[in-house]
Amino acid sequence: MTANRTRLLSRSALMVTAILISLPVAAANDFYAGKTIDINVGGSPGGGHDAYARTIARHLPRFIPGAPNVIVKNMPGAGSMRAAAYIFTHAPKDGTAIAAVYPGSIVTPLLNPKSKAQYEPTKLNFIGSAENGARICATYQKSKVRTFADVLAQDSIFAGSAPGAAAYEYGQMLRNTTGAKIRVVSGYKATRDMILDMERGEVDGMCGWDWSTAKTQRPGWLRDKTVNILVQFALEPDPELTKLGIPQIWDFIKDEDDRKAVKVVVSQQVFSRPYIAPPETPAEQLKLLRAGYDAVMKDKEFLADAQKSRLDISPSTGAKLQQLVHQIYATPKATVERAKRIIAP
Repeated sequence: MTANRTRLLSRSALMVTAILISLPVAAANDFYAGKTIDINVGGSPGGGHDAYARTIARHLPRFIPGAPNVIVKNMPGAGSMRAAAYIFTHAPKDGTAIAAVYPGSIVTPLLNPKSKAQYEPTKLNFIGSAENGARICATYQKSKVRTFADVLAQDSIFAGSAPGAAAYEYGQMLRNTTGAKIRVVSGYKATRDMILDMERGEVDGMCGWDWSTAKTQRPGWLRDKTVNILVQFALEPDPELTKLGIPQIWDFIKDEDDRKAVKVVVSQQVFSRPYIAPPETPAEQLKLLRAGYDAVMKDKEFLADAQKSRLDISPSTGAKLQQLVHQIYATPKATVERAKRIIAP
């Protein structure tokens, strides 16, 4: 009798333990049921980040337990620093608000002390990045600047956005490290506005243009050979651009300290399309968001959709991004100070 009672008590204890262990998992799996996840895009409609976010949003619900709705909202401003600040300070902290931001918004608080960023990048939670890509400087056929030799020899005007955005800082960086005779005109809200002015002949070109975005926004330029790609920015040469004969920025930077500083700036391209969540996001929700995002990046339907939209997919995980951002912020002070100078007017 005593032995039977002992066995019954042991079984009951095991059942209670199993139930208690399963409760957090069940709660996490049920959390998103009937809810909506907002993807706040730190750029205007029609831009590259907007295109990626809307494509991802169409597929993400299939890979989040509870199949929540996923809605894309545009929150442009200050090179997507506005969206990053919203996620850090005001967004819901329960895993229902994330943001797609420019990589520049992650390094700007380090490189631009005047930015007054209302967030700390090392405290953000990174979900993943859809692309690890190259950037380019390019001019349109109406410009007399058609090669890198031209940009070194004659004055030219390049379109730019705001400090913290690649379309502003890469032009400054090109001028300050290679002697390129360009003047960056800032104030543009989106790359599509810069493209229109290039077509009108009001500016010669633009720098910091994501190669994948260029192919998406103006495929006809490449097909008709009406675009002049002057140089590529990447830690490693992009195979497609290299095949086209496009030189790397490293071919034109002679000073070793400048090369180290440029690498700090260019390292952000490893997370060309970063997705972030608030620092206080619960661990279970963050785990689900990361797992869902990683699953989307491998999904055949998503990859076919991305190919149809001419979106390059070369993903990085949230854990990898988290580690890389901490490494960037651990850069020696002297190199950081030099990087600050080379992206300044």
